[in-house]
Amino acid sequence: MIILKAENISKQYRLGLVGTGTLSHDLNRLWSRIRGKEDPYLKIGGINDRASKVENKYVWALKNINFEVKKGEVLGIIGKNGAGKSTLLKILSRVTSPTTGVIKTKGRIASLLEVGTGFHPELTGRENIYLNGAILGMTKAEIKAKEEEIIDFSGCQMYIDTPVKRYSSGMRVRLAFAVAAHLEPDILVVDEVLAVGDAEFQKKAIGKMQDISKGEGRTVLFVSHNMAAVKSLCTRGIVLEHGVSVFEGTADEAVDFYFSNNLNIESVDLWKREDRRGNGNFKFTEIKFLNSNHKQIQEIISGEKLIIEISFEIKDEQPMEDVVISLIFRDNNRQTITSFLSDEIDNRHETFEGQKKILLQIDEINLRGQTYEIMLLSFNQRTKDEYALDILEDAAFFTILQGDINCSGILDRPGYSSIIDANYTWL
Repeated sequence: MIILKAENISKQYRLGLVGTGTLSHDLNRLWSRIRGKEDPYLKIGGINDRASKVENKYVWALKNINFEVKKGEVLGIIGKNGAGKSTLLKILSRVTSPTTGVIKTKGRIASLLEVGTGFHPELTGRENIYLNGAILGMTKAEIKAKEEEIIDFSGCQMYIDTPVKRYSSGMRVRLAFAVAAHLEPDILVVDEVLAVGDAEFQKKAIGKMQDISKGEGRTVLFVSHNMAAVKSLCTRGIVLEHGVSVFEGTADEAVDFYFSNNLNIESVDLWKREDRRGNGNFKFTEIKFLNSNHKQIQEIISGEKLIIEISFEIKDEQPMEDVVISLIFRDNNRQTITSFLSDEIDNRHETFEGQKKILLQIDEINLRGQTYEIMLLSFNQRTKDEYALDILEDAAFFTILQGDINCSGILDRPGYSSIIDANYTWL
């Protein structure tokens, strides 16, 4: 059953000092409406690209968004900062109205868009529970039946009768989410605010949203930059770019599309590097990072399959024997975390001729979430006087995002020493 439907949703904003010199615009709109004409300012408006220079006074934060959500689905909405995700959720939550289009929903909507949304700072946590419940259309008896469960889930028992203005941002998020999730909305709308909470609360919140969707058959709309959470929680995903929906599919497909198509990836050209060491007979020329679908990426979730394509060139295209290629991951302190050598798993490449490529396939890249420096090294095992063929430090930088490596429901902790555990193959 379709519980939410968005039809041609667009939202236009005016840039600059809103309210200055708008009387003429209002009169133009009125005159067009009297004549039965279209609003003249809907025909103009720039693309929602925060990095571009202002060329006109209007911008489309969203443009012609269409999708449907079924009962019990968890829809992930992903995209870069400024892509229009929060604007879309505000429209779906009736916080603001669309410039064009219509939203059709069935049942109650509970929203958690910003820290402390809907909370009155002078009221206590307990009083705000009843206030939020009333806003959602629940009776006092219904709220009272859930009161202790909400307080217990939030973990704010000690401060529940203290005014909310004295809460930290994390405590406000805890209580706000507990209220929104436990007052039985038909549609729960959650923005990136969960990032404010600690790891323990994030785990509880994601678990609760899974219970809401799978156990209770309710619908969740979820915006997050945590792609591991999107993959584990969501059933479907939408990718927004510059206010336009550029992809819709399963959660895994949406995240893969975001990684591979939404990041303006460029291959790393190593040929012109002059800071390399070696005898010059062998040179690395390019390195690419690919996901399991062989799409180029520059980020991946810890625990997923990673393929690294290394291109190189041999001087005068002469055959070279016993060449070993090594790829090394270094952390932020330039400490070696793990390395992969082409001859250590009985898969030696005896002879290289001409320009070649070699693939390193890592079945599960079980490294903790952070950005790693990639070092490339090649050498000849037989030649002792010219041991190094080519050495490139800082050959590339690659980001591994937090993931549930151990399938425990807990994301790995970035900044700690990395896990070194991988099955890999050189192809």
